[in-house]
Amino acid sequence: MPQDTYVVGVDYGTLSGRALVVRVSDGEEIGTAVHEYPHAVMDAELAATGQKLPPEWALQVPQDYREVLQHAVPAAIAAAGIDPAHVVGIATDFTASTPMPVRADGTPMCEVPGLETRPHAYVKLWKHHAAQAQADRINDLARARGEAWLPRYGGFISSEWEYAKALQVLEEDPEIFARMDRWVEAADWIVWQLCGEYVRNACTAGYKGILQDGEYPSEDFEAALNPAFKGFAADKLRHHIGQLGDRAGGLTAQAALWTGLTEGIAVAVGNVDAHVTAPAAKAVQPGQMLAIMGTSTCHVMNGSHIADVPGMCGVVDGGIMAGLYGYEAGQSGVGDIFAWYVKNQVPARYCDEADAAGKSVHQYLTDLAFAEPVGAHGLVALDWHNGNRSVLVDTNLSGVIVGQTLATRAEQGYRALLEATAFGTRTIVETFNAAGVPVTEFVVAGGLIKNPHLMQMYADVLRLPLSTIDSEQGPALGSAIHAAAAAGAYSSVAAAGEAMGRIERGKYQPNPAAADAYDRLFAEYQLLHDYFGRGGNDVMKRLKAIRKEALA
Repeated sequence: MPQDTYVVGVDYGTLSGRALVVRVSDGEEIGTAVHEYPHAVMDAELAATGQKLPPEWALQVPQDYREVLQHAVPAAIAAAGIDPAHVVGIATDFTASTPMPVRADGTPMCEVPGLETRPHAYVKLWKHHAAQAQADRINDLARARGEAWLPRYGGFISSEWEYAKALQVLEEDPEIFARMDRWVEAADWIVWQLCGEYVRNACTAGYKGILQDGEYPSEDFEAALNPAFKGFAADKLRHHIGQLGDRAGGLTAQAALWTGLTEGIAVAVGNVDAHVTAPAAKAVQPGQMLAIMGTSTCHVMNGSHIADVPGMCGVVDGGIMAGLYGYEAGQSGVGDIFAWYVKNQVPARYCDEADAAGKSVHQYLTDLAFAEPVGAHGLVALDWHNGNRSVLVDTNLSGVIVGQTLATRAEQGYRALLEATAFGTRTIVETFNAAGVPVTEFVVAGGLIKNPHLMQMYADVLRLPLSTIDSEQGPALGSAIHAAAAAGAYSSVAAAGEAMGRIERGKYQPNPAAADAYDRLFAEYQLLHDYFGRGGNDVMKRLKAIRKEALA
């Protein structure tokens, strides 16, 4: 009987990295391990010096990513109880856009002696929003020049992406910009660490790097932003593009020592955590929108044709699967908002009552909140506590809860925020529908699938059947599927996903009565959405400006 073979998928999240060992033949998850980043997210101060960081910053330390390979991968192999010699491939995925400045050999600038104290020498995490001013200039200039690539991104380039963040480095620390040889996505840097080859993956290049039809924005455009920015793409971005599921190279001797795996096994081209999950959730056909719901939500979907969808994060040929156009949208805050509320807005007695009931505070609040009928709280909220990614693409927006009274209880505010994230998703779905890219099924992956009240609410709000991935490790499983394709175990990522993916199709069906009730609340959400988000009232931006001045 032939010996089973295995692959390893490594999912790099916001606070930790997870390694998952998967059997190639059927996708069975054999063992897993997590390594928490020692430096977590530096959003208040620089770990090396204690230097205070300005508002909207979010940095990370690249050594934390290496430690995931050194600790989580061997631990996952040990948990699986397999011979590491039977692992034939490894693949990784990352949050995006998470770029960093590096030297020609891949050394991060923050590891160059003397630069440890320079904030711009570090990784800029996806939720680093301090480049909004640069993003605004990029958008204004692109609209004024009629740049053909702008509609491919819904009419907006985000402050979370490569160009805005790089322009911020140039304008705030020109020495770092001049000394860096490359501006590299963490998704590609970690592959570089594994196989010794720098391969720029098609996903981040297309969605986060403004690569369309083989071209980046022109040097004239770059120079118009800032004369010193001219040649940015040619000098610091342009490189060989690797297709998703392809082999980037073989595992180096150094990486073999880190991971305990065999030197030379396949290392797959890098990928983004959301996009890599699609084959794991068997959500690769046009009309199947996949939402990876965690601290934030990323929505991805394949389409058979290209269309301009207002406020989308991008549409890329082959951005998710070869032969189809991959669309992306997203919400900058989901689980993060729920966590903020529980940490800062919930009275201590709720924590005590949750403990007594043997429940988490989140579960306790959810159970209380959904004991009431739809609309009983008399509230509507906007899910913009971390800005709006789609469809407004504006990180200067902020959260709102309307309708609070002296009788409003903590669980009611919590439910209003849960509903707000569903209304934000419905706004995205309706925008896609109106643009001629219809959404026919909603598929969910990520940690929030554990909340059945939340999932049923999404089905009701969207009036769509809701399917859930049958795995708690969607991105890691998706990476493992790409590793299997890169190792040649399957002819394509699609074939690997069909054999190894897991889905509970149509698990939640919309309840017509609840959907009707949510329609009324959604109408109020839309009014607030347009009033605060489309220029009706810029109070959120004025308040952010006042805050920045006060903290300067």
